[in-house]
Amino acid sequence: MADKILLLDDEPDMLKLLGMIIREKTRYESVATNNPHEAVELVKKGGFNLVITDLKMPGLDGIEVLEALKKWDEDIPVIFVTAYGSAESAFEAMQKGGFDFITKPFKKEQILFTIEKAMKFAALQKENKRLKEQLKASGGAQA
Repeated sequence: MADKILLLDDEPDMLKLLGMIIREKTRYESVATNNPHEAVELVKKGGFNLVITDLKMPGLDGIEVLEALKKWDEDIPVIFVTAYGSAESAFEAMQKGGFDFITKPFKKEQILFTIEKAMKFAALQKENKRLKEQLKASGGAQA
């Protein structure tokens, strides 16, 4: 099963661009939505390894989406892609558990690098959790 990325942006053109970049330049699948509430529900159903979201959207903004996602899956990396980048918004996003913050317009190489970095991080988090559970199940470490 291929790793999946959830794309969330209120601009259809940005969703198309991100989807095209992921489809053509990575081995990952992507699912796109312009509805922040739907994005949260999709993550709750499972199967996503990464979320890429806009910061400013009607309904829920990117920070609110991040907070909702982290309640459900504390390890899922969330990358913010926004035209409204500021040091304050980037700091808030990272402080609340965001993985990275990219300002629009971005270079294709920049988003691809960040996606790969986030996917590797997520895989390491998953493996770390699995090993901790395995260690716990086997009675803990011997000194």
